[in-house]
Formats: sequence, C-alpha cells, structure tokens
Amino acid sequence: MSNKKMGRPTEKPMPIRVGFRLDKKTLDRLDQYCDKNNISRSELIRKAIIQLIDDN
Repeated sequence: MSNKKMGRPTEKPMPIRVGFRLDKKTLDRLDQYCDKNNISRSELIRKAIIQLIDDN
C-alpha cells in the first residue's frame, strides 16, 4: 500500500501555479507592503487581481 503524503485540508484548493517577473523596486514594494500588513505575497496578489477586476 502506498503512503501518500497528505497536505493541509482546505475548502478552497489552489492547484494552479502562475509565475511572472518583477523588477527589484516593485518586489521591494511588494515585500514591504506584505511585511507591514502581515500578508503573504500570494494572498496580496490574489486580492489585488480581484479588486482590479471588480473595479472595472
């Protein structure tokens, strides 16, 4: 019998991974905001995308 590793259970799995490039200044601003607001890069980017789309 195979012993598969089990990740954390979640109600909203996110299996899709997206990559993109940033310049150093933008990455520094992103990290400063994340540190100040105690939020991960991924969560901030998801929220920004949703807000951008909802505002249009």
